[in-house]
Amino acid sequence: MNKNRVNGAIDKVVGTAKRKAGEWTGDTPLQVKGIVQQVKGGLENALGRAKDVIDEANINVDIHVEIEQDIQQQTGKAPKAVTHHTPPL
Repeated sequence: MNKNRVNGAIDKVVGTAKRKAGEWTGDTPLQVKGIVQQVKGGLENALGRAKDVIDEANINVDIHVEIEQDIQQQTGKAPKAVTHHTPPL
């Protein structure tokens, strides 16, 4: 979990509280501010999730590269290239 996900969760909670307080008191501007803060929190949380996915993908690529290098050192040969086939549409 990264900073964006934490901040996003906080904004969602605070936004919900503002929205509810606005509903209970009839304060429409406070309701709107709460909704905006909830949306902001959701977007920031989504950004944090995307960053986590990218970080995980980078870790997997690094591991793959290390394995390929180990194979090359142990066998003295470069590993066979993997071809990726695109399925027909």
